[in-house]
Amino acid sequence: MNKPANDSFIAFKKQITLMKKLLLFAAVSFFATAAIAQQGPRPIFYSISFPNAVHHEAEIVMLVPQAPDGNFKVRMSRSSAGRYATHEFGKNVYNVKATDTKGKAIPIKQIEGDVYEVGPHPETVKISYTLFANLTDGTYASVDLSHAHLNMPATFMWIPGLEKRAIQFAFNDLDKYGWRVATQLKFDGGNVYSAPDMQYMMDSPTELSNYKISSWDVVNSDGKTEKINLTVHSDDNQAVVDNFSKMVQKMVLEEKAVFGELPAYDYGEYTFLDDVNSTVSGDGMEHRNSTCIVQTIDKVEGNEVRLLGTFSHEYFHSWNVKRIRPKSLEPFNFEHANMSSELWFAEGFTQYYGELLLVRSGFQGVDQYTGTLAGLINSVLNKPASKNYPPTQMSRYSVFADAGVSIDPNNNNNIFNSYYFYGGATAVALDLRLRSEFNLTLDDYMRTVWLNRGKVMKPYTIPDLQADLAQVTKNPKFAADFFNKYIYGVEKNDYEALLAKAGLLLRKAAPGKAWAGPLSVAQNRGRSGAARTTGAEGLPIQASTVMGTPVYKAGLDAGDIILKADGKDVTDAKSFTDIVASKNIGDKLVVNYKNRTGDHETTITLEESPNLEVVTFEKAGKALTKEQETFRNNWLSSKVK
Repeated sequence: MNKPANDSFIAFKKQITLMKKLLLFAAVSFFATAAIAQQGPRPIFYSISFPNAVHHEAEIVMLVPQAPDGNFKVRMSRSSAGRYATHEFGKNVYNVKATDTKGKAIPIKQIEGDVYEVGPHPETVKISYTLFANLTDGTYASVDLSHAHLNMPATFMWIPGLEKRAIQFAFNDLDKYGWRVATQLKFDGGNVYSAPDMQYMMDSPTELSNYKISSWDVVNSDGKTEKINLTVHSDDNQAVVDNFSKMVQKMVLEEKAVFGELPAYDYGEYTFLDDVNSTVSGDGMEHRNSTCIVQTIDKVEGNEVRLLGTFSHEYFHSWNVKRIRPKSLEPFNFEHANMSSELWFAEGFTQYYGELLLVRSGFQGVDQYTGTLAGLINSVLNKPASKNYPPTQMSRYSVFADAGVSIDPNNNNNIFNSYYFYGGATAVALDLRLRSEFNLTLDDYMRTVWLNRGKVMKPYTIPDLQADLAQVTKNPKFAADFFNKYIYGVEKNDYEALLAKAGLLLRKAAPGKAWAGPLSVAQNRGRSGAARTTGAEGLPIQASTVMGTPVYKAGLDAGDIILKADGKDVTDAKSFTDIVASKNIGDKLVVNYKNRTGDHETTITLEESPNLEVVTFEKAGKALTKEQETFRNNWLSSKVK
């Protein structure tokens, strides 16, 4: 977080802003002083300036004292903390140079797209480069006149083999643009911040902007105080941010109640980095002592409840993922994709709690929450992938699915179900079963996992999670059965019976109505999973049709263009849907279509949609028993005492 500057570091900041040569001398002097007081290698020092912010460029200087002997590599990352797929950050780095402390050139050559090799060199090496940054989200970096939004893997080069070296940063041009620093990095004074090693650095997104801030203290279960900071870069006034912070505070306390305590945050602080603007790319990304939340909307005001869902999900990650840590992600590898079989728990259980805690906090009612439950349950009961593949396998697919950068079409409609929803639905079932079969709750299980794994920072495996379930239930057979059937296997829980215990009815969403199946029909997307078509004629199918649906059985698929149905012209999705809606279940719908092999005709036999909805017994006209009402209240009511 931004702190008051002292005079000596203000002077230091002005030096490094005015002349790079003075930057070098000041940095070398700083390291020389620090070396007297400490043993071991001196920190790597980064300076980042923004002389061409209007065109989205940053100038970065990396000073490496005690550089490795012989030739060494310096590289950009290909993955980012919290992301599981690869990203090509190296494409936006150019003008890469290496010199000694006097400015004499040192040989440096590009040996891979994101890797450079430094040749013969003195003890201290200076590496400089230009970064282009123009995507504000949870993974990439963005620079313009309003801010510098810095996700570290997308911003800073690093040296393989020096990952344990301490790191310092000088964030320049703050006065020039009226910016302040918001980050989980340690504040050293003025515009200088630090990280103990590369893993912490990469996990520390930093926002330089004229943000607004609201902070509060939470007394933890051990009596120590943790400071929570909400920083918002948006067009809202301070009163709006202060009001929103009160809502976030309520959510924070509800999450604390799940685990019984907050984590002990490094340096005693946790920071929400929120960027809200209609031009940004919506995202949320968890970090150890902060979260980067980017929301595509004009402003916070009037949208507070809508925005809270991301806050709830990402904050829960400060326990689950950042401390309750899968062994498969520890340590995180920044050179390639990070595959994990545990994301059904790490992300899926977090997805469940992110929405549940909005209900417990009073920001959603039960009728709203039934829609969330229906979405989770449909994902496991009606997705082809869920019928064929277990949550563990869907978790491993994250290396392709998690904002991956491939552009060729895929068959995800049939082979993938998001581990967020798969895991979320699994959490729903486990919570309801613990409540009905053991007089326990999923909160009890999460606290056990926290104490056994997260609080002591002991990375877990899936057998560890099974052991924790056996411990909390005192029933190893139940734990083994649950994991064998629903984690390693593809069996499904009886959601209808489980929801009924809370007075919720699971039923067909459109009973008695004809249905042809979903069609992905967004035109000319040219993105992963979408066939490319041109022209305005007919209705182009853009992605794989869903296995088992009437359109799939009829042989329609991506690349086909529907021209007529039942003899009527089809011009868009609505015209096709209207024709289907006029028919009955079992009717045969003749469809004329074309593709690159010519004109064709097929027949779709219409069926009833398998999609489900969840409604309260009251809304369905069924009597709610006192026992069901108590069960529901115990599940959904606030746990803050």
